[in-house]
Amino acid sequence: MSSKPAATSSVASLEGTWVLNYLMVPGKSFDELYADKKPEITFEVKENRFSGNTSCNSFSGKLNADGHKISFRDPYAMTRMMCQGDGENVFTEALKKVNTYAVSDGTTLNFISGDIAMMRFTKK
Repeated sequence: MSSKPAATSSVASLEGTWVLNYLMVPGKSFDELYADKKPEITFEVKENRFSGNTSCNSFSGKLNADGHKISFRDPYAMTRMMCQGDGENVFTEALKKVNTYAVSDGTTLNFISGDIAMMRFTKK
């Protein structure tokens, strides 16, 4: 038996709500960016949709995932409230760079750009 967490790339493994707990941003602290509220993303795989909150504004769109590939480059709807700080912009720009994902133990979701883990979420 291996102690290494099993990574799954089935789109069904995305189902549910995930809370961001890591974001690779040079020169920025995660806790500074998201002091009041952490971004969340919810996947409704059967409906082929995703939605969430950037820590300020809500967003939703069509899920574009196949196997272990995922893309947030297609336009998606987002509310336009005025937001404090850089957290929202950092989050949405990082999403645009993501091209693959991996789910470990059904509780951790990593969004990856190339071979770099850009974002990590925990199942809510």
